[in-house]
Amino acid sequence: MRTNPMVACAAQLWQTRIMQSSLVAVLLLAGGLGLAGSLATVHAAEPELPEVRREFRAAWVATVANIDWPSKPGLPVAEQQAEFLAILESCEELNLNAIVLQVRPAADALYQSELEPWSRYLTGEMGKAPEPFYDPLEFAVEESHKRGIELHAWFNPYRALDPADAPVSDNHISKTHPEFVRRYGRFLWLDPGEPAATEHTLAVIMDVVKRYDIDGVHMDDYFYPYPIRDDEGNVVPFPDDASWEKAVAQGTQLSRDDWRRENVNRLVQRIHEEVRATKPWVKFGISPFGIWRPGNPPQVQGFDQYASIYADARLWFASGWVDYFTPQLYWKLGPPQQSYTALLHWWSEQNEQDRHLWPGNYTSRLLNVRQTGWSSDEIVAQIWATRALEGASGNVHFSMKALQRNAEGVAGALAAGPYREPALIPASPWMQAPHGAPVKPQAAVHKSGGRWELTLSHADGAAPWLWVIRTRYGEHWNVEIVSGTVQRHPLPPHPGNDSQLESPAAVAVSAVNRIGQESDVVRAEAE
Repeated sequence: MRTNPMVACAAQLWQTRIMQSSLVAVLLLAGGLGLAGSLATVHAAEPELPEVRREFRAAWVATVANIDWPSKPGLPVAEQQAEFLAILESCEELNLNAIVLQVRPAADALYQSELEPWSRYLTGEMGKAPEPFYDPLEFAVEESHKRGIELHAWFNPYRALDPADAPVSDNHISKTHPEFVRRYGRFLWLDPGEPAATEHTLAVIMDVVKRYDIDGVHMDDYFYPYPIRDDEGNVVPFPDDASWEKAVAQGTQLSRDDWRRENVNRLVQRIHEEVRATKPWVKFGISPFGIWRPGNPPQVQGFDQYASIYADARLWFASGWVDYFTPQLYWKLGPPQQSYTALLHWWSEQNEQDRHLWPGNYTSRLLNVRQTGWSSDEIVAQIWATRALEGASGNVHFSMKALQRNAEGVAGALAAGPYREPALIPASPWMQAPHGAPVKPQAAVHKSGGRWELTLSHADGAAPWLWVIRTRYGEHWNVEIVSGTVQRHPLPPHPGNDSQLESPAAVAVSAVNRIGQESDVVRAEAE
């Protein structure tokens, strides 16, 4: 593949940062594992332990319109599950460490819910449960966690119905509470100005937080709907006269636009507060439109989300109401009117509370290059550009389909380049892990069936979220990140010896908790 000069430049910047970072000192297991099983003393000349990269690597898995999963509505359960497992296999091949799964496309559910009906994107009919029964979100969480992959549940807060969803089930919000549902264009929307609508959305989100072992709550860029125009080209106002008049009667002093923004602000702040109070290790993230307002930074032009969909995304980020922020930077690096790099720098400057900045990338533009003119070089260059900016520590790809199809060779380019080695998700020290700081693991190396195997356990008996396993042969280190539920793990073979007869020169293990904190590293004792 032809190398983009911007890729090479950003790669050099990133490698310079790594060389300047301090390495962790550790006791290493040296020699002697094969015949005597003894532990050699570590000397100053011993190769230093490699630092494990910290980077959020995720993809959106969209269920609306069956974009990513399931591939079509009404698939047999076994095929649905097989498709999802194939997604996770692709994540493993690419060293992704998270997926963002859409569980509420439009006031419906891809999980068992007493608040909203089953989605037609799953079973082909709104309100119909899978047969034979299974809970897709429970399945997705369990299978993701087996692989050490985080699962973030993605909710659309206000979109209520696409006419294509007909017939509509009796327990859909448009039938149970039509008083706070509005038609705007061809879609139905919950009215953000109706407090009952906000309470319903919040109840749906917190129901999932309480019942499922998710790692994050995620919202996209749909707040008030994107404006539509009439036949004369005029913007059609959102039909919220009733809720606005009610607010005026109750004494609001805000302008109508500010009142609309405050409706959305209130929901965002409450989600942040209630998720933190319920499960303080579950992240809350938002992926707004990539431009806050035209002119920010000065050369940027384009859609004004602040004025048009009443999303004050800068306020949410600057106030620390999110644990991670994923602005949809769906443009190329260079063009000044919408520059990926310029916008990324600007958003980084708004990060007053030092939260995670993990921009979104429009990788699916590679599915139609004749129209978009994009190449995989552009996506790879954006990853390097993100790494080169202090304060940005990951990316989210829209969407999984482009990666699974290896559109324009992008998956191969990522796997051979920036995603070649595994990575830990950056730690979130402002959050609280369920069992506190990670405890030093207990580890032993032994021969089993002609191969070297690692036995793992935890001093307090509780499984960590992840194990980080570093194995050295000669001067070469291999890093693996595996689920904390793993108790026995085969060590990788010597790079030049697949028979696995040669003992590793060093094995070191650490534990990682749910908010990304890593324990002390310990040497694996020989049994």
